[in-house]
Amino acid sequence: MQDLPRALNLAGASNFRDLGGYQGLGGQTLRWRRLFRSDHLAALTPDDQARLQTLGITRAIDFRGASERAAQAYALPGVAYHPLTIEPTVIHRALALQQQGHTLTAQDAVGLMQETYRGFVHDNAPRFAEMFRLLLDNDSPIVFHCTAGKDRTGFAAALILLALGVPRATVMEDYLLTNGLYRRPEGLASLAPSEVLAVLWRVQEDFLDAALHRVDADFGGIDTYLVDVLGLDTAARKELAQRYLQAL
Repeated sequence: MQDLPRALNLAGASNFRDLGGYQGLGGQTLRWRRLFRSDHLAALTPDDQARLQTLGITRAIDFRGASERAAQAYALPGVAYHPLTIEPTVIHRALALQQQGHTLTAQDAVGLMQETYRGFVHDNAPRFAEMFRLLLDNDSPIVFHCTAGKDRTGFAAALILLALGVPRATVMEDYLLTNGLYRRPEGLASLAPSEVLAVLWRVQEDFLDAALHRVDADFGGIDTYLVDVLGLDTAARKELAQRYLQAL
């Protein structure tokens, strides 16, 4: 399969897309229609659900926090559900600043987002390690998501692509696709200034770079991090490549 559409036009999920086609280890490309990333799946229409069945998706990883899952729960026929809880922190930190009398600026929001991404590296490593265990369990098509499919999902996608040998520049390109795809929900009330919301509802290179720089600084690079923190040793990484890369 060549040149398949990366972004799938679903009515109930705007940021649903395929990780296939990127060039990885040894010049091999990621297999199409195996790894999908998305915003939340609670608003999928019957037609959307039928599309997922056509794609053969049988597994879903949900990185949302407990209250997020409760507010927008879903169950998809024939799809095994795997909640890997990563609680959102940006809003709580922003509210704390406001309660202290601080007027949030766009630069504050950037700093909050960078802090969140750095937290992924250490605080949420067990969830990302479990994600890789699920990917290694079998190679049936899988979708992983959070609420907007941009931060928790963005870091997860970056880890998968890097583990499969995709260059960092390409990983960043995939990460930034969210800005052209994600549709922010309408009717959300907020006390934050519009310039702050413009930061919080989008992605920036600074965000993902904050996490990757933390990986480099604390572990000496992604390869060591994958092994020592996420448990993806040489054998596991080879198995991952066999499952998700197209043989030349």
